[in-house]
Amino acid sequence: MQKHFHKIIYAIIFLTLQSGFAQEQLYKKANPYYSRTAVNVLNVSNTEWKKILSKPLYQVAREGATERAFTGKYYKHNKKGVYYCAVCGNALFFSTAKFASTCGWPSFYEPVRANSVHYRKDFSYDMERTEVLCARCESHLGHIFNDGPLPTGKRFCMNSICLQFEPLTN
Repeated sequence: MQKHFHKIIYAIIFLTLQSGFAQEQLYKKANPYYSRTAVNVLNVSNTEWKKILSKPLYQVAREGATERAFTGKYYKHNKKGVYYCAVCGNALFFSTAKFASTCGWPSFYEPVRANSVHYRKDFSYDMERTEVLCARCESHLGHIFNDGPLPTGKRFCMNSICLQFEPLTN
């Protein structure tokens, strides 16, 4: 009987954590800057972010590293919902703007809002690219290219680790 009781408790906890509200509350506890509703620009030092973020997320989002192609959790992800910044909670992309690309990273043809992201020239690795940053927390998300589908012709090539997905609920 006690064995079944523990299974029921674990199931309840698991289902509770699946709700977006519960997820946000967990993130807010570990990251006081995380919000899916705030739009204020954050001015947080990398020293502070390093204390809050996991090492892999910090390396990509704050140091501009890139996760290996074809390894990210959202590369072949096809559920309907919204992709948020994993660092601050800013809404970035709707799943309806996601498309299958062969580049190895999740790709989108437009952000949720024009001011959800901003851009910076990137000359790393002896290339000239345009870096995509979260407009709220300045975290590196990936790069944008001019080889995407209509209607924009853009390919926002994003690192999965910098994204957090919230499915649509019916």
